[in-house]
Amino acid sequence: MAPRPKKTTPAEVEPPAAFTVARDLPLGRHPILVAFPGLDKLPLGQRIVKDPVARKELYEETRVEIVAEDMWMYVAPHEVPKVTRGRWNPVVSPGTDCIVIGESHLRESSRLMLFMDIYHELCHVVQRKGGANLFEPGVSYVKRWTEVEAYRYVVDEARRLGVSDAFLREYLKVEWISDAEHRELLAELGVPAA
Repeated sequence: MAPRPKKTTPAEVEPPAAFTVARDLPLGRHPILVAFPGLDKLPLGQRIVKDPVARKELYEETRVEIVAEDMWMYVAPHEVPKVTRGRWNPVVSPGTDCIVIGESHLRESSRLMLFMDIYHELCHVVQRKGGANLFEPGVSYVKRWTEVEAYRYVVDEARRLGVSDAFLREYLKVEWISDAEHRELLAELGVPAA
């Protein structure tokens, strides 16, 4: 949801072979299916929205913006959230659903990490389309239903692919949560704490 530094955990399994990434796209805004061709055809991409008309709209209208910052991905807010003013200067995308991606993440991260991240962020786009506040003030990151739901969506798929608990623990460790919150998130998602 917010920028985070690049992790160096290597992928131990691969996402579906049909998952492709246009790693050489220039900085700027692009249709999501230009950055991730065929994303909508994968089983996970089909399940994200059951209704085929709404699913087609999701993939046709969602954009990605590649930025030079050293970060992962987040859904660009339509306006700067009040709770983040002064602490975070996000890309803002009024009226358009846009997933912001750090250039180094797109070019260097494992396919598995990109697979999990792009679907996590797409979950947030779907949630926001349904009226959810992705930046709910006063609610801990690990207690936001939007985060738990999006993480559960990708963790369940990662487990189906055979991803280890060690990888999932690292994937779920983000620098703006405490060790106690990390353990809470692991417990919520059924990932052993080690």
